[in-house]
Amino acid sequence: MTVLSLALREGTAEAHTLAERTAFMKCFVQGFITPSLFRQFLANLYFVYTALESALANTKGASLRAMYFPELNRSGQLAEDLAFYYGDNWRDQITPLTATRVYLSRIHDVAQNDPLLLIAHSYTRYMGDLSGGQALGKIVRSHLALPEGKGTAFYEFPALPTPEDKKAFKQRYRETLDGLGLDEGAIARIVKEANFAFALNCNLMHALEPELKASVGDRVWQSVVIENQPSRREHRRPEAVAV
Repeated sequence: MTVLSLALREGTAEAHTLAERTAFMKCFVQGFITPSLFRQFLANLYFVYTALESALANTKGASLRAMYFPELNRSGQLAEDLAFYYGDNWRDQITPLTATRVYLSRIHDVAQNDPLLLIAHSYTRYMGDLSGGQALGKIVRSHLALPEGKGTAFYEFPALPTPEDKKAFKQRYRETLDGLGLDEGAIARIVKEANFAFALNCNLMHALEPELKASVGDRVWQSVVIENQPSRREHRRPEAVAV
């Protein structure tokens, strides 16, 4: 019998690695992130999370009700950050990128026609936020010299304030996934959708890369992005991921 949490972990390992190797993320983890670029990133995530959380909150299926954890919601945290970076009228200043519109279209389509697949989008986003996202928040705070308590609410989980809390919740999340009792076909569909969710996320980051390249300059872009490209064989090898 296939275990859903393990199927998702192993089945998205390569997609997770590809996301980590986007030019955007390579530069991000090395601190090459500007306030302008970061706020655009957050703005586009705001649209994604708002759509996802609305879909999850309004679902009627038993499996989806079990997988809806309001304490994970990010849209309110993102709104707090956007007010900091853009000002009180932030809603009038943000629009989704084309790649983000495609992402939103997929969430809406799944919610209407195959809502079970929302589990894939939830898993991809929230487990990443609770894992690698915590390191990204520290990078932002370190390199943008932000005021105390400002600018990184997205990476904070008030209901899960400590690393121990987050670790325990991730275990609870996996146990809930595995307790859904889904058949092999449903599990395969969810894993396939999770890989698609990773691809949509990568496309969002790719859409921000022209501005990123302009901000870091050709020398940094060459050293961080081009010279460190993995070989084709390495690029395709699945790796373990911490989710």
